[in-house]
Amino acid sequence: MSHHWGYSGHKGPELWYKDFPIANGERQSPVDIDTKTAQYDPALQSLSVCYNQATFKKILNNGHSFNVEFDDSQYCSVLKGGPLNGTYRLIQFHFHWGSFDGHGSEYTVNKTKYAAERHLVHWNTKCGDFGKAAQQPDGLTALGMFLKIGPATQGLQKVLDALSAIKTKGKSDAFTNLDPRSLLPGNFDYWTYPGSLTTPPLLECVN
Repeated sequence: MSHHWGYSGHKGPELWYKDFPIANGERQSPVDIDTKTAQYDPALQSLSVCYNQATFKKILNNGHSFNVEFDDSQYCSVLKGGPLNGTYRLIQFHFHWGSFDGHGSEYTVNKTKYAAERHLVHWNTKCGDFGKAAQQPDGLTALGMFLKIGPATQGLQKVLDALSAIKTKGKSDAFTNLDPRSLLPGNFDYWTYPGSLTTPPLLECVN
């Protein structure tokens, strides 16, 4: 990417639109979920999450956050059902935390902000690969979960322990022995909306 961006000063979210005009688009994330006005859709089915054969590649410091990346070359860990048409393959997960002009967390519920949010990112297998999927309005799906401050689960603790090895931008390290199902909530009730990437290039391609 030729443009530089950040979370403060002349690189902050309020100025992203200068390099990424889509920031003023109609389906930009984040949004505030208002449970009083959210519309129930009886046609929506349950989400189906199958992470039985997840294979990790690495954990990477990308300069803004970190990604834990999966081998998505095989039909292994997938998400389908719910509002999705087709099958979406798991490629990585990352976290958002803090409060940076509303972009620290994906969204809030009834104006209540959460300490952090975890995103498990998937791409639509009909597109062929992640890059092509990011160019389509239904190309990506982010399964987002709110996090509160408190004791870490065993799965989350493994992620936290790995961060000491990737303290600088571009640093990566091997990452194994985590069942991604341990990152999922016990309750699979969900809200859904058509949105965008929450960081540049802000493409409007995300369920």
